[in-house]
Amino acid sequence: MTLKKMKSILFMLLGLISLAFGLAGTVLPVLPGGPFYLFAAYCFAKSSKRIEDWFKSLTIYEKYVMGFLQKKGMTLKEKIRINVTADFFILISIVVVDILFVRILLIGLALYKHYYFIKKIKTLHPDAKEEGLKEKLN
Repeated sequence: MTLKKMKSILFMLLGLISLAFGLAGTVLPVLPGGPFYLFAAYCFAKSSKRIEDWFKSLTIYEKYVMGFLQKKGMTLKEKIRINVTADFFILISIVVVDILFVRILLIGLALYKHYYFIKKIKTLHPDAKEEGLKEKLN
């Protein structure tokens, strides 16, 4: 098996796993689906053109990925949901892990995550996001 073929299979598997987590995140309120869809799109694009085209034809791609890629932003509700979920899992990790350096690293990553979401990702009004998606579909 060639290196290119192995790389394609690896990206396809990572894409499928990420897609599964994204679908679970759509249903479960504690898991954000959007970041997993973005990672799945990246993996599928790297695996093969056919799989990338298939993923882009799904409604979840249009709903979660296209909105972010077009506007380069998220609604306040999406930002809060992602941050609260991530903070929950970071907090669990801080409690479970008994290594001071790792705890400090996790706290630093959590603070950077909040900075990034507040300062770097544009906050969209919910109506603006829906209008952008409707324009793209028409």
